Amino acid sequence: MRLTTHNLYDSLRAVLITAPWVFCLGVADILLSLLLLVKPFAPDFVYHASSGIASVVWRWIQYIFEGWNGAYITLHGDALPQRESAIVIANHVTWADFYMIQALAQRAGMLGQCRWFAKIQLRMVPFLGWGLWAMGMPLVSRNWMRDQEELRRVFSGIVDRKWPTWLISFSEATRFTPQKYEESKVWCVQNSRPQPLHLLYPRTKGFITTVRHLRKAPHVKAVYDFTIAYQHKGRFHEAPNMWETLKLRGLSDTHGYRFHVLARRYPLEELPHTEEDLAKWLEQRWVEKGEWLESKRVEWSLG
Repeated sequence: MRLTTHNLYDSLRAVLITAPWVFCLGVADILLSLLLLVKPFAPDFVYHASSGIASVVWRWIQYIFEGWNGAYITLHGDALPQRESAIVIANHVTWADFYMIQALAQRAGMLGQCRWFAKIQLRMVPFLGWGLWAMGMPLVSRNWMRDQEELRRVFSGIVDRKWPTWLISFSEATRFTPQKYEESKVWCVQNSRPQPLHLLYPRTKGFITTVRHLRKAPHVKAVYDFTIAYQHKGRFHEAPNMWETLKLRGLSDTHGYRFHVLARRYPLEELPHTEEDLAKWLEQRWVEKGEWLESKRVEWSLG
């Protein structure tokens, strides 16, 4: 009975603290959709206004996660410069990954300038999809020939209009699962490629295209490589689900979840130039990420 009452209380608390945020999200989607009407005439105004709106929404949900629900995010690796535009790549473990990336973006003063690769089907969702379109989110189908025009649209704003941006992609293109890991291992054997530990082999085409285009933007200075890891009472890569991130009080102190991000900053000018070498560069980053994840797994299992 006590457990049931406790769960009911936590669920009610989650509804009460997220309902205002959901309302704010709805208002933001309407405002962003209206901005879409203005975009052909004032693209710079729309980009910066939509960034401000997004910053409010994302800062709020981040505070629910870290502040009210007590999630401890441990940052490792390189310090990121303030207000620097960058290409951001990361591994994809679970829905909660976006909290990890937003924590770094907020600390670097770039939260509102985050632009995520999203599914093109969202464009047709009233208000939500229209808002993403207004913001300049890259909406892709994973059909490379079909996506190139969409990417040119996104890149033109960054390159030609010098919009400050974190352009974020999960290079594995899907979440990690044991089944997908086994499929990745088979593919790597068949194609004589190294299989990174605890990761899927990265897809390289999108990364190569992004680097080649954004090299033309003088304000885009670096590639940020984020490695995301989760720990739950010593167990590796066990993360809370979406509802738990909103519901559980004391995510870290009481429930034993720990959240980790390793950040590596690579100056864009130091990356190779040919497609083959860029693919190998991304592959090497994934091998190194896997080694770091394995070191954390061993550390936590002993700890």
